[in-house]
Amino acid sequence: MSLSGLLIFAGVYFLAVALPGPGVAAVIARSLSRGTHGAVAFIAGFLIGDLVWFTFAATGLAALAKTAYAVFVVVKYAGVAYLLYLAYRLWTASVAAAGEKDGEVKDAGQSSWRLFLGTLALTMGNPKTMIFFLALLPTVVKLETLSVAGFLEIAATICFVLPLVLGGYVLAAAHARRMFRSPRAVRNLNRGTGVAMAGAAVLIATR
Repeated sequence: MSLSGLLIFAGVYFLAVALPGPGVAAVIARSLSRGTHGAVAFIAGFLIGDLVWFTFAATGLAALAKTAYAVFVVVKYAGVAYLLYLAYRLWTASVAAAGEKDGEVKDAGQSSWRLFLGTLALTMGNPKTMIFFLALLPTVVKLETLSVAGFLEIAATICFVLPLVLGGYVLAAAHARRMFRSPRAVRNLNRGTGVAMAGAAVLIATR
């Protein structure tokens, strides 16, 4: 794949990831409440989901994805349910962690695998992601002439751009979180981010 073509894809994909949407809202909301703890697993779910959709588009499995639409609807609502669960946990969260460092904040009952599977389901059922990879990607990349090397180059670009963008959101939100010190402020922050998380779930469910 040519360097110019790869840069065009990188630019378009960067904008697709960075533009505000339910996924970005979920990342920001969780990071405001929990800092950087669990962020790697949370972002990994988005990353693997995007790689799966890219593989579908690049290998001609788009038709299969459309045929199995009912399956993706189920996955979509599984992701929505997980976001609502996170929203509930944020609303009812303890304020004892107000003065703790990010690395010390623990999410009781939220293992890395659960975080990963939740955002993977969210990505697999997110209409924005499906539209980009199944509809818009072919207008940016000539998939019919894409070589194995080109496939790996794009996959590597995805693996670089998505963590960079979402990681930036995580760090910015975690930094903003440090401004909330009093128990009342932390409680309000938790509940506010819980509402934002629930809003992201509703947006995905209604698309």
